[in-house]
Amino acid sequence: MTTKLHLDQPRSRAEFTQGLIWVALSMAAFIGMSVGSRELATSLSIRQVLFFRALVGLGIIIVLARQFLPELRQAKMVRLHIVRNVVHFTGQYFWTIGVVLLPLASVFALEFTMPIWVAFFAWLFLKERLTRPRILATLGGFIGVLVIARPGLGMIDPAAGLVLLAAAFYALALICVKELTRECSPGVIVVWMILIQLPLGFIAALTDWHPVSVADVPWMLLAGVGALSAHFCQAQALKRLEASVVIPIDFLRVPLAAIVGYYAYGEAIDLWVFLGGAIILLSNYQAVLRERSRYSKP
Repeated sequence: MTTKLHLDQPRSRAEFTQGLIWVALSMAAFIGMSVGSRELATSLSIRQVLFFRALVGLGIIIVLARQFLPELRQAKMVRLHIVRNVVHFTGQYFWTIGVVLLPLASVFALEFTMPIWVAFFAWLFLKERLTRPRILATLGGFIGVLVIARPGLGMIDPAAGLVLLAAAFYALALICVKELTRECSPGVIVVWMILIQLPLGFIAALTDWHPVSVADVPWMLLAGVGALSAHFCQAQALKRLEASVVIPIDFLRVPLAAIVGYYAYGEAIDLWVFLGGAIILLSNYQAVLRERSRYSKP
């Protein structure tokens, strides 16, 4: 990472609110990507899903290429772009192994150790403060996820270590994005993601290729547009807020995904989902109120 790491200073409350809106849009896009990816995975391999998500993203950035070309030619922080995307792609690979070998409840619980890693890496590399509200929001969110997922002995498996590694890799990739927002626009960060991860995904997909049908195309579009939008919105949020503020809020994706699963797939939803979601929401609400007070008025 670049040596010009810094401590973000509080900005306006209006910008703080904008950051929260971008976080919400990012969560919605991630859920859309998950639905598209899940549907694709019924007929294609997970490695193909990763490839086609990036391929759809390439089609979108080609349409917008003229807008991004001037900044792309400057190749700002290109080494960090490469590091970020290799780390992120590796994390996706480890996570995929976990999905195949572990119960999904265990995978979700282990994956959502990521905010703890984010808080640590943000303190280590970005010099962000580990304030009490942020620590409580992170721990409260993790407890909420455990209440929802209620993982059992399935977590005691060698593959669980790979999912923990994936969570750490995702966190490190996100810290790279936070640092990239110092000199790069969110749009260009996403363009570099597609340009670097597309060839990596293609090589991986060739090792487990299944026939593709026309019926897969709508789900490819949903997964691809959702992935591109999610990372763009996340970069916009990180441009306005500190990483250790953004990520605990992302815990809300778990109860939201459970609700989508209930309506879209008829998956069971019980009191634990609402209880866990309430713990996550209250933890973040207290933290947001404290963080908002740090920001100067418009």
